[in-house]
Order: sequence, then C-alpha cells, then structure tokens
Amino acid sequence: AYPGTQAAAADVDAEEFSYPIARIKETVPFLIEGLVYGWNFTYVPSDKTRGVEEYFEIEPVQKLADGQKNDGGTIEYSSVWIENNRFNCWVDYTRTDHQVQTYNLWASIQNPTIQGRGYGDLTKGFEGIKEAAVDSVKNAVRNYYRNLIKNKPKSITGAVLLRKTPLLGIDSGRYVINLDFLEAGEQTLLDILKLYRWLIRRE
Repeated sequence: AYPGTQAAAADVDAEEFSYPIARIKETVPFLIEGLVYGWNFTYVPSDKTRGVEEYFEIEPVQKLADGQKNDGGTIEYSSVWIENNRFNCWVDYTRTDHQVQTYNLWASIQNPTIQGRGYGDLTKGFEGIKEAAVDSVKNAVRNYYRNLIKNKPKSITGAVLLRKTPLLGIDSGRYVINLDFLEAGEQTLLDILKLYRWLIRRE
C-alpha cells in the first residue's frame, strides 16, 4: 500500500491515490493494446555454436490513439481501494466498432492457443508488470515453437492476441503474470491485417 491511503475509497482523483493512479495509467494502455490489437513479436533463440544470445521483443500491432488513453477516452478508471495491502482499481474499456471487427477477424481464423507465465522485478514498480508480461509472451512463444519446430530456427516472427484479462500476482518477491493468447504466424497476421483494411475501406 502507499503511505496515506485509506482502507477504501471511490474517488480516483483523491490526492492520496495520485501516484498509483498515474502509474496505472502508464501501464494499462500497454495491456489493453495486447487485448484489442495484439502484439507483434520477434524471437531469436540463443545459439552457443554461433555465439548468438537470446533476444525477444514485442510491440503493439497497433497503438491506441491518445484520445483513447486519456481521461474522457474509452479507458475508464474507477472505484479505487486498498485490500490485503494491495492497491486495486477497476479499469473499463469499450471497444470501437473497428476493434470489434479486429477481434472477430482473429477469432475467425484457426489460430493455436498458447499460455505463458512471466516474472518481473518487484522493485521496478509498475514497469516490472510490463517486464513480466513480456517475459510471459516470450515463454509462451518459446515453448510453443520448441514443440513445433525440430531444428532451432534463426528467428521467429509473428503476433499474439490476449484472450483473457491478465492474472497478476506476487511470488517470491517478483511480479508473476499468467497470460493466455491466440498465436498467429507472420503470414496469418498479414491476412488478418489485409481483411481489416478491406473492412475499413467498405465503410
């Protein structure tokens, strides 16, 4: 809990909640982008024989518009409270028609489902949550392709879409997050983006 916070409150604009709310507003759009648009990933497995270190990077397939991130946009923060020494806040997001179509395009294609657990540094605060999410995606992708590809590839690219609300906790002094995805290879992702652009042109 943060100093000065009380056991329960409903006003997200209360001064004592200004710091945690500000940090949540930095982290939430990243997770919502994973739920709404998905994340592109690039994974390079480590290879000692070639002197290659493991590398993993994700970025949103498409970023939320600034107006969707700020107060008055489609992300709404409400009902903050402290429980069991943890800060809680309800976050609601309403998809636009285009974003609903994007999800339907993902769901219309036979994509495999993959799961991953990731860890982040608790001392980094909310940045550690993002670190845990990236680690979760990496572990999900790595475990899935280890069973799919016999020979170690030089690199793998694709995209994942979060299927469920992230499950976040603390374990042994670290953030731990469990994520559930739809996985799309590079060509499948291109097909989804082509269909999405075609739907936009029709409107």
